[in-house]
Amino acid sequence: MARGRRVHPLRLLWLASCVLLLLVSVAFAAGQELSEGAAISGRIVAVKDGDSLVLLSEGREIEVRLAEVDAPEFGQPYGRRAKEVLSGFAFGREAKIEVVDHDRYGRTVARVSVGDVDLNREMVRAGAAWVYRDYAHRIELYDVESEARRARLGLWALPEAERDPPWQWRRQHPRDKAHLGMPDPTSQSPPATPLAPGHEAGAPP
Repeated sequence: MARGRRVHPLRLLWLASCVLLLLVSVAFAAGQELSEGAAISGRIVAVKDGDSLVLLSEGREIEVRLAEVDAPEFGQPYGRRAKEVLSGFAFGREAKIEVVDHDRYGRTVARVSVGDVDLNREMVRAGAAWVYRDYAHRIELYDVESEARRARLGLWALPEAERDPPWQWRRQHPRDKAHLGMPDPTSQSPPATPLAPGHEAGAPP
C-alpha cells in the first residue's frame, strides 16, 4: 500500500502565511469600505427604531445609525411612532449611505438617501426626530426643525412636558435598555409608503 506524500514543513508554513495574509487583506478591505466618506448602496431590510436601520449590501448586513439626528426612544412618548415613520420612508427601499463615523455600539453612523431624499433631514422635517445638538454639522437642519416645531408636526404636537430631548432622557434613564437596540415587540416593519416629494438631500457640511 502506497504511503501518502509528506509535505515539507516549510511548504506548510508558506501556505499558512498565504492564508493569514488573505484573511488580513479581506479584513482591511472591509474596514476601508466602511471608512469615513465611503458611499455604500444596498436595500434597507430592517428598521430598529426612529434613527437606526439595517442596510443589506452585497450580502452583508450593515447596522446604520442616522447621523446628526436623534429620535425619541421607545420609552418616550412618540418613540414607537418615530420607528413607524422611518419604516414608512425607508423599509424595503434601495438606499445609499455616506459613512460619517462609527458609534460605541459598533454601528455605522451615516447620512442615508433614498433616491434624492435625505432621510436624516426628512425625519426632522416630519417632526419624528430632533437635530442631535452634539453631533449636527449642517446648519440647515436647525431651520428644518424650527419649521416642524412651528407647524406642530410629529412629536411637536405633544404637550411640552412630554418633549424631552432623547439625549437628556437617556441621561435620566441610564439603566433603561430600550435605547440600546433591544427588540421591539412589533418587529414586523410596515409596508413602505411614498416619500414626501421635493426634499432633496442636503449638501455635506
